[in-house]
Parts: sequence; C-alpha cells; structure tokens
Amino acid sequence: MADLNILEGEMTGWRRDLHAHPEFGFEEMRASAFVAAKLREFGLEVAENVGGTGVVGTLKRGIGNRAIALRADMDALRITEQGTAGYRSKNPGVMHACGHDGHTAMLLGAAKLLAEQGGFDGTVRFIFQPAEEWGKGALAMLDDGLMERFPFEEIYGLHNMPGLPIGHFETRPGPIMSAEDNFEIVLAGVGGHAARPHAGNEVLVAACALVTNLQTIVSRRLSPADIAVVSVTELITDGTRNALPGLARILGDARSFRPEVSAEIEKQMRVIAEGTALAHNVSAAVNYTREFVPLVNDERLVEEAFAAARTVFELDHIATAREPMTGSEDFARFLANVPGCFVFLGNGNSAPLHNPNYDFNDAGLIYGVGFHAAIVRQRLPVA
Repeated sequence: MADLNILEGEMTGWRRDLHAHPEFGFEEMRASAFVAAKLREFGLEVAENVGGTGVVGTLKRGIGNRAIALRADMDALRITEQGTAGYRSKNPGVMHACGHDGHTAMLLGAAKLLAEQGGFDGTVRFIFQPAEEWGKGALAMLDDGLMERFPFEEIYGLHNMPGLPIGHFETRPGPIMSAEDNFEIVLAGVGGHAARPHAGNEVLVAACALVTNLQTIVSRRLSPADIAVVSVTELITDGTRNALPGLARILGDARSFRPEVSAEIEKQMRVIAEGTALAHNVSAAVNYTREFVPLVNDERLVEEAFAAARTVFELDHIATAREPMTGSEDFARFLANVPGCFVFLGNGNSAPLHNPNYDFNDAGLIYGVGFHAAIVRQRLPVA
C-alpha cells in the first residue's frame, strides 16, 4: 500500500525533474515519455501520442461500467526563469511558470495511489494534455478521437492558485474562467520624414487614439452587468527615430463569459477601428479570433467536488469562489462533450502565475493527490 509520506517525496522529485526540463506546447516529448513510463510502472494501460504529445492512462477496478476522467496539463511557457533553485530550468527561454509540472506530478501520484489502493469500482482515465497555454492541446486530443477511444462520462481538473494558502480549496458552479479572444488591428497609411508630417498620412497618432478608444468598449458599449476585459498588449510600427510610420499593428486580447458578449466586443472593435482610421485618413483591417471558450462548471458536479474536498481539506479551508476569473483554460473544451468541474488549490505566497520568479509549492502536492483520489472514490463507489 502507498505510504503518503513516501509518495509525497516521490512526487516532489518528479515535479522538480519536470521543472528542470520544461517543454513548450506540442514539444513535450520528454515529459510525455516520463509520464508514460511512470504509468506503466504503476500497472496502467497507456496510450501515447494522443493529439500529438498527449498521454492517456487507463485504470480499471471491479465490475462497474462507468468511467470518469482526471486531467493535467504538461506544457511550459516561453519565459526565461529568474529563480535560483537547484532544479531551475535547463532549457533556456522556457520555464514552468504556471505550475503544470505540479499538476502533472499530482496526477501521477493519484494514478499510483489508486493503482495500489483501489477503493473504486469502474474506470479512470488519466489524461495528460499538451499545449494548454495556447489553447490547442485539448482540441488536438479530442480531434484525435479521445472520446471515442477512451470514453468517459465526466471529467475533473485543477489548477494551483498563488495567493490562496496551501491546503485551501475553491471552486464555483457555472462560469469560473473566461473565454479569450485575440485581435490584431493593422493601420495603413503613408509614412515619411518626421519633419514633414503633413506630407503623408502617418499612422502612429491614429494608433494611439485607437488604443484609447478601444477602452470605451467595456466602459461604454457593454452592459455593466457583463464581465469583460479588452487589453492592448502590443503596438508595433515601421517607424524609426526620424521617420514617421506608414504601418502600425495593434495586438491584444479580450475576455468574456458569454458568446453574446464576445460577439459584441468584436462588433464594437470593428466600428471603432474603422471610425478612428477614417478620422485620421488611414485604413484599418481587423483580425479577430477566438482562442479559448468560457469554462462553465456543471452545478451538480461542483457539489460532488465540494463533498470530495470535505474528506481532504479542513472545512474552513473550503470556499465557493466569489466571482469568475478572467484567466482562460482549455479544459473548457472537454466540457463541450461531457459535464465536469474545475477547481483551484492553494499555492501559498508564490510569485504570480506566468512570472519569471514563479515556482510551484511542493507542499500542495499531497492535497492534489487527495482530491483526485477522493473524487474518483466518490463518483465510482464500491458497492
């Protein structure tokens, strides 16, 4: 039988090994091989290369015909790590700045625990997903026949949360994470000498005006009852010190929780871009794409998640998240096929997610394993 102290030490070793060898989305060759080898060591059926670098482990116990899934993400970010830990990234320019190394270690730990201890009747699918950060990994696994090859009836996932103390648990029914849309607006005019702006139709003043005007989408063109964010993140021109630009690119993203709001943001963005361009005698072209869909928890399974959490966490450390997050998660793609629930586990006072100084807190590993095992045993009870 698995000793939890020993398992915690093993998970810490796995997590730090993964942290030292981060890989970007769909490049997780080492991580997926590591995961597959561990799952086989634990006695699971293993399928590799699902949706590119994804791995699915299957564990069956008893005679039950129900199946549920647990999911972890494996990919890292293109960020240069500034931490000084002995296990810091050995892959320059790439780091685990979002804790996917911890998520993977926790799910591996749950696979080992459940393989050794059982306590459930049915089938568990352990889904190790690539490329979450750019919203393509879940779709790739689904397009590769995930649901047909490894069917399941419901799915659970988790994410660490800096600022929430270790040993704390949060989730909420309904919308919990937002959609993410990306946009690029290209302004084209006639550049020229910085000393003679009247001789052309430069675009920088128009671009600056457009960046400001886009802020009115949320403040003046959407209902105050709707949560939304429009953020410009890049302004790139072809100008130089003494030359006015003739081309400018404005890039950014928008967050929302309802398709109708996303559609209205795009509509108003096009109106504002065209109007601003017309006022400055330049042209505007808008490219608007939808990368992540809203993550909406199933209300019934949220109650099941809370019930499982009460067997793992102290009661006063379990809470309903007060409001949805405007971050995005492609776990939402699975929920178009089956109901599910996504939860947050405390990561203590670490640096924020996607920060070059971030590091997953290993003290949280045992709580993730506990929740994974508890939800499996609750949803696939032994008669």
